[in-house]
Amino acid sequence: MRQTPTIPPAEITRQLALCDQIHALLDQTPGQKLAFVDTYGCQQNEADSERLRGYLARMGYAFSDTEEGADLVLVNTCAIREHAEHRVFGNVGALSHTKRRHPGQVICVCGCMARQEHVAQRLRQSFPYVDLVFGPQLLWQFPQLLLEKLTTGKRVFATQDVPGAVAEGIPVVRQNPRKAWVSIMYGCNNFCTYCIVPYVRGRERSRQPEDILAEVRELAAAGYQDITLLGQNVNSYGKDLDRGVDFAWLLEQVNAIPGDFLIRFMTSHPKDAGERLFDTMAACEKVAPVLHLPFQSGSSRVLKAMNRGYTREHYLDLVAQLRARIPDIVLTSDVIVGFPGETQEEFEETLSLIEAVRFDALFTFIFSPRRGTPAEKLDDPMPKEQKNANFQRLLQRQNQISGEKHQAYVGKTLRCLVDGQGEDGRLTARTAGGRLVHLAAEPAVIGTWQEVRVTGASTWALFGELAAR
Repeated sequence: MRQTPTIPPAEITRQLALCDQIHALLDQTPGQKLAFVDTYGCQQNEADSERLRGYLARMGYAFSDTEEGADLVLVNTCAIREHAEHRVFGNVGALSHTKRRHPGQVICVCGCMARQEHVAQRLRQSFPYVDLVFGPQLLWQFPQLLLEKLTTGKRVFATQDVPGAVAEGIPVVRQNPRKAWVSIMYGCNNFCTYCIVPYVRGRERSRQPEDILAEVRELAAAGYQDITLLGQNVNSYGKDLDRGVDFAWLLEQVNAIPGDFLIRFMTSHPKDAGERLFDTMAACEKVAPVLHLPFQSGSSRVLKAMNRGYTREHYLDLVAQLRARIPDIVLTSDVIVGFPGETQEEFEETLSLIEAVRFDALFTFIFSPRRGTPAEKLDDPMPKEQKNANFQRLLQRQNQISGEKHQAYVGKTLRCLVDGQGEDGRLTARTAGGRLVHLAAEPAVIGTWQEVRVTGASTWALFGELAAR
């Protein structure tokens, strides 16, 4: 079994000492130094940005909500979809103007895009004002890389292919006082033919359970009410540890931690989900009745071409097992339209699966070729216009189903976490199943659990009021 690589604690101690050196260096010029962290992509990237903010706070930076006037801009990128890449390049391009107005501004690009050689080369050649580039495997080394830039004045490109490792002890600055992300593992071993993640984030690495549980205990003690366990495939947790632990066991341990909080997790892979996970979810009162279980295609042939490791029939059987144990489960999923070689008949199989399952919500995408993946080289005869038409059909039907699902909540009273206030003055809340509720109530209840009576619904949200006591 491949051993899970770990960064020695002494190395993290050294990085923290380098943070202190940067703090002293910044103090040589007057004024509070500001950093702006711009995050793209998944929740794992959000969790990574919280650690980058932790380092930046240790260095003495305060945080800005705009790149204008910031002394340091850090762009944490996503490589999953072509659209995300275009957005990043467009926004990094716009930083040339802020750099011109503030010549001392340090611009850093990190994350999954930065790990790709063609992206690093483009940044090197076409964006000369970008000062520091590094991939996700070197996040733990950010202080060392930044200090090199600050002391030498030279551009730093740390995009070498290094094996990922687990690093404990990096400080964290969380953005939300009620909801927290907890990474339980990093990387992916699945190598779906369309996906770049295993190439940019490396192989699966699980954190030690005692480190995860200690982090959750601290969050619960600090009053966090909604805790999400993160991994590219949480169902694979523990396979690399050789300690006889798995994800269902970890859920049980987190559930036993004292505190009034909900446990969420993502993302699950159907090939690794099953009765043990579903039984554990049903038995653990803190585990939210929601599961994100990407199916990607309703065609078994396409699933095989995607290297997904399950069939249409297997997926439908999993849904039946899950609903037998948790009838009110909120089920969401991902689907790709127009995978190379997908026929019109195979797309119709995807539509029929959506009809059979009736998901609460879907995250829908038209296939986006990623450089370096096997799917990039596959023949793709379906015209773009047909893919777009299919995508619109799928979107329209799922919106109808989501609206019908939401309408069924009207008249019910649900326990919700009130988590903020919208621009229209109404409060926002979330059901245990993660459904958004626009709430007519006073701001004093923000941050509390409330019984909410649902008074209306739309495709994307519920509307409610505090239930009479």
